[in-house]
Amino acid sequence: MSDAADANDSAGNDAKTERERIRERKRRELEARLDDGESLDGGAGTEAGDGSGSATPNEPIHVNGTEELQRTVDDHDVVLVDCYADWCGPCQMMEPTIEALAAETDAAIAKVDVDANQAVAQQLGARSIPTLVLYADGEAVDRFVGAQDRATLESAIDEHAA
Repeated sequence: MSDAADANDSAGNDAKTERERIRERKRRELEARLDDGESLDGGAGTEAGDGSGSATPNEPIHVNGTEELQRTVDDHDVVLVDCYADWCGPCQMMEPTIEALAAETDAAIAKVDVDANQAVAQQLGARSIPTLVLYADGEAVDRFVGAQDRATLESAIDEHAA
C-alpha cells in the first residue's frame, strides 16, 4: 500500500474513531438523563399540541427513503440534510462538524447515504458530495456543495432558526 493510501486510511479511521467517541458520549449522556428521570427533549422544542416542529434531536437522524426525509422536514422547523457517502473523504472530514451541529444548534440534522438512498439523493439534486440542503418551515432555503466550515453552516442555520 502506498504512503498516500496509508494516510487516507489513517484519516478515515481517525474520523470513524471520533464519530464513535461522540456517539458513545451522547449515549452515556442520554442514559444518565433517563436514569435521572429527565425527559429526552430536555424541555426544548415547541409546546405540545401547537402543531409546529417537534424537539430537535441532539444527534443526526439517518434518513432512509423519500417519505422519511419528508417526515423529518415536516416535523422540524429547521433541518440541515447532509448527503454523504462513507467512502467520500470530504464527507468524513465534515463528520465531526455535522455531529457538533446536531448537538449544539436548533436545527435537526438529517443524514442521507447517497449510495443506499439514490432516490433521495436524486430528489435533493445531490450530484456531488457532500451536498447539504437547508430547510426552513418545510422549504429548501439554502444549498451547499462541497466541504463547508462550521461557521458557514452555523450562520445559515441561525439565520433561519430565528
